[in-house]
Amino acid sequence: MNRLAYFAAVFSTVLLASPGFAKAPAAGAAAAAPADLTATATPEAVGFDAQRLKRLDAYMAKVVADGRVAGMTTLLARHGKVVEFNTYGKTSLATGQAMPKDEIFRIYSMSKPLTGVAMMILFEQGKWRLDDPVTRYVPEFKNLKVMVSADKDGNITGVEDMKRPPTMREIMSHTAGFGYGLGDKHPVDKLYRKEEVLASTGLHQMIERTAKIPLMYQPGSNWSYSSAVDIQGYIVEKLSGQTLGEFMQANIFAPLKMKDTGFSTGPAKANRLAAVYVGERVNDKETGRIVEANDLFSNKMPDYSKPPAMESGGGGLVSTTMDYARFCQMMLNKGELDGVRILSPASVELMDTNVIPRNVLVSNNGTGVAQFNDAVGFGLDFMVVNDAARAGHMEGDKTMSWGGAAGTWFWIDPTNDVVFVGMIQRMGGSGGDDLGTMARTLTYQALLHPEK
Repeated sequence: MNRLAYFAAVFSTVLLASPGFAKAPAAGAAAAAPADLTATATPEAVGFDAQRLKRLDAYMAKVVADGRVAGMTTLLARHGKVVEFNTYGKTSLATGQAMPKDEIFRIYSMSKPLTGVAMMILFEQGKWRLDDPVTRYVPEFKNLKVMVSADKDGNITGVEDMKRPPTMREIMSHTAGFGYGLGDKHPVDKLYRKEEVLASTGLHQMIERTAKIPLMYQPGSNWSYSSAVDIQGYIVEKLSGQTLGEFMQANIFAPLKMKDTGFSTGPAKANRLAAVYVGERVNDKETGRIVEANDLFSNKMPDYSKPPAMESGGGGLVSTTMDYARFCQMMLNKGELDGVRILSPASVELMDTNVIPRNVLVSNNGTGVAQFNDAVGFGLDFMVVNDAARAGHMEGDKTMSWGGAAGTWFWIDPTNDVVFVGMIQRMGGSGGDDLGTMARTLTYQALLHPEK
């Protein structure tokens, strides 16, 4: 089965950014060493209480011991220094191999911020502007319709013309109106499944199939998790003259030394890809056990040792914990790592600024999993924190985050100069409390001296 056909059958797990109200570190606190993750620091040296931080370690170890996941890695860094880089459990219950630090994971929707950065590289070259109509770059979308009614069976019965085409800003914030096909409730999503949009054999075919399907709503009037980042991948290819993978390798992965990140492992690294699991179900009830997902939805798992038919900027990448942490640190450093600049500080600030209109912020988003409000919004391919104290959790203002369908998560907290990356491989939730939420709580309860 095509990798993206499989991905389309699985609902992306969206991990909310959980902001908070810890004070910013003192000016110059991070200037003692390069912020590049090549150095380590004791918890106390960067403001953490080591004993309290053990609560985080104990919780994650128990998640593995309880059989909720087979294995896990977590990386916590502050001021560009690694405070903890832990591994738990096994890469595979069948082989019993202990989880190594360089294990490769399917990151699914954590691909989206990387595609967003690819877009912003082209933005800085003057190739596009935020309020350009997407039809300037994808003329196939000029005749898109908008759904206005459906019958009780979920068949679309009425459409209308677009009042205006979606803007580039809207395709980078899931407010353009495109569907996805991950769920099967909305009539537009049903058509995405029927047309096999994410199972396309290339990005141009994906565009052609998308152009046949109405938008969920008038552009800019709502928020729905969508295939818009795959559309971004097509635009990257069109504006750069390279494939998405080639552009990312040359402009992001190689400069950041993300040596194990890409759209496939290749045969030489295939044995480093962690096994993926699902909760075992008997008579449609969870048993509390996990089973390897060798055969999901009557289809075999995709073969990541080979290049995919379509390079999905929305969910097709694999990566390691350290590779992804280096990407996060680059964003925290306002676009630079190891003396290599990927983006300007101004571009990072654009990505870290909410672009959703207020009337959309206060309504449920399209996944039914997350909820936006005045405190938590969405920037350019990242969830962002607008007002940490009002959100009532423990990160700082301007925290950026997202997650992936197999349970991976990350956050980037510029207020407290913190990066966190967590990797597991379990579809459909972690069998208990959300791990990203718990990691946030247990990390910040241990940050007793944010001024350090």
